[in-house]
Amino acid sequence: MPESRGASTGGTAARQEETGGSMFKSLLQGLAIFMITQFAVNQFFGSKTTPAGSSAPKANVNFEDRADATALTNYSAIPYNIAPIWPDGGGVDIQVYVSPNTAIFPLSKQPKDILVVDEKNFQIGNYEENREIHANIVIPKEVQHNGTLWAHFFVALTGNELDPTASTFDPAKAYTFSKPLNHYLPKKKARKLKNLLEKTDEPEDEPEEPRVPQIGSFYHPNFTMAVIPNTGVQNWRQMHPALRKNIVLERTGARDESGMNGWYYPVVFLNTFWQLRSHMTELNDTVTEMPLNIDLYNMANWKYSILASVDEGMKQNQQQAASGGPMPASGDGSEFEKFKEILLDTNAYLLGTTFFVSILHMVFEGLAFKSDISHWRTKKDNVGTSVRTILANVFMQTVIFLYLVDNSEATSWMILASQGFGIVLEAWKITKTVNVRLREPGPDSSFKFLPYVVVFEDKHKLSETEKKTQEYDQIAFRYLYIIAVPLLLAYAVYSLIYETHKSWYSFVIETLVGSVYAYGFLMMVPSLYINYRLKSVAHMPSKALTYKFLNTFIDDLFAFTIRMPFLHRLATLRDDVIFFVWLYQKYKYKVDYTRVNEFGQGGEDEEDESAAGEKPKGLEGQDTKELKPSAPVASASGNETKAGAKKRR
Repeated sequence: MPESRGASTGGTAARQEETGGSMFKSLLQGLAIFMITQFAVNQFFGSKTTPAGSSAPKANVNFEDRADATALTNYSAIPYNIAPIWPDGGGVDIQVYVSPNTAIFPLSKQPKDILVVDEKNFQIGNYEENREIHANIVIPKEVQHNGTLWAHFFVALTGNELDPTASTFDPAKAYTFSKPLNHYLPKKKARKLKNLLEKTDEPEDEPEEPRVPQIGSFYHPNFTMAVIPNTGVQNWRQMHPALRKNIVLERTGARDESGMNGWYYPVVFLNTFWQLRSHMTELNDTVTEMPLNIDLYNMANWKYSILASVDEGMKQNQQQAASGGPMPASGDGSEFEKFKEILLDTNAYLLGTTFFVSILHMVFEGLAFKSDISHWRTKKDNVGTSVRTILANVFMQTVIFLYLVDNSEATSWMILASQGFGIVLEAWKITKTVNVRLREPGPDSSFKFLPYVVVFEDKHKLSETEKKTQEYDQIAFRYLYIIAVPLLLAYAVYSLIYETHKSWYSFVIETLVGSVYAYGFLMMVPSLYINYRLKSVAHMPSKALTYKFLNTFIDDLFAFTIRMPFLHRLATLRDDVIFFVWLYQKYKYKVDYTRVNEFGQGGEDEEDESAAGEKPKGLEGQDTKELKPSAPVASASGNETKAGAKKRR
């Protein structure tokens, strides 16, 4: 016999935490889909499917005075409108039996251990009525070999017979239905990993993996059994399929005087919306017993409509993807699964804050892209620009992209598209800094065996400051190699000896991407070093950097609210160090953006002068020759250089 108890403070608090934020948890998308579907059906099919005389019956009043089915001349086997057969506010007895059999009649001959729920006088419509049931169920052999584990529900008005085979059973006062407790879901593809240094005796010709996903039987121990009061009169033929599957029509097929309308029993919803795939157990030969935890309570009708319709849509997408069909536009449900996991594992207040800053993240991301592109589109020199850093960024982002492709089964296409756009943007920056050309290898080249090699040529004759920028860039990367290369080699050796990989290609990609996550911040150091040697930050895209650094703080918040690997969490914090160093440099090397600086620049977002000879804004009446640099530039001798070109960009 299962354990049962009434409403408890702990159970209510836990349930309120789970269901209190249902407006946000069930998504506005589900509500919109449901409302649009209902509206469309009513508009286009309502008048065609509902004939005259099929007005709704009077609920809870005229069932006892129902018409004699043999005397009806216009009897409809499928009703049009249906009304609740029992009044709201009454008490019911509920029993649930768990068995692999599709029928378990009579109940008197069933073993006692399959009875998992036996609740008396549960009040329909009383939202304070909350009960928790805990039991253990035996997993039969049939279920261990992909059989279905059925939950048989028996519901009756308090004090009435539950067993349909009993002589005193009254279908007007009791009913029964069945629901499966296990789910048939595609198994996750097992990644065949091995230590590349170990020799195995396995044959080289391994059997080919099946292309069709393998389906397994999965079980979740937690269920919510919700009774839905105040459902009212429904149009059976126009009802949403997700809601219709939970309706049990009156068993005798009784109709009102029109012969077209009938009745239905109270809706008992076995809610599996919050069951996560990550919490499920595959039912195989090793699983002989599992816990069963049921939370019995009343649920509002509007909430039930949203949960049932959204859950049914997600399950249909999962089944379509599992059958090898075309991928639905909304995905295979894995993204929505992750979203539900975040909702369940995150505090409601913290989740609301995360939702708000997510919007800010998207806004800052767009502004950063805009400002970055604007800065590089108008940039006409290489002062303060680390070409090697740009090339390193292209390489690192390409490595991350290849890693995501190598693990494409767990990567969203939106992430791939975002990463690909980032590579294109960094590559475009190279073309704005230098000319990329194909040339024949020179006599001193190390690639004489190739017909052509890619070379980078200066776009113009470099100024003294640009030459110094190249010199400082080379010095910074020289020290960077001394630090990064040994770390990369050490990590590669460790990964090769102690970790497993799919192949040598995966080993190379995973080693490189691990180094990018761990040491990627080192690639930002050359720019800071160049700023230090030039004693200026005027050449930096300040607005773009500000937006990017604001996003790093938002990423920090995500790092502590969303579950992720520790290495990735550590990577989200690395840019903070760079940001504070850059803030210090910006404070020390102040820039007056209203004046033309030492690089001939007059601000971040200034446009080219529309007419030749036009003087900078705010400097009318002044000779541009009198303009002085806003920040001194260190020369090779340590003295300040004179101002560069005095023109606006």
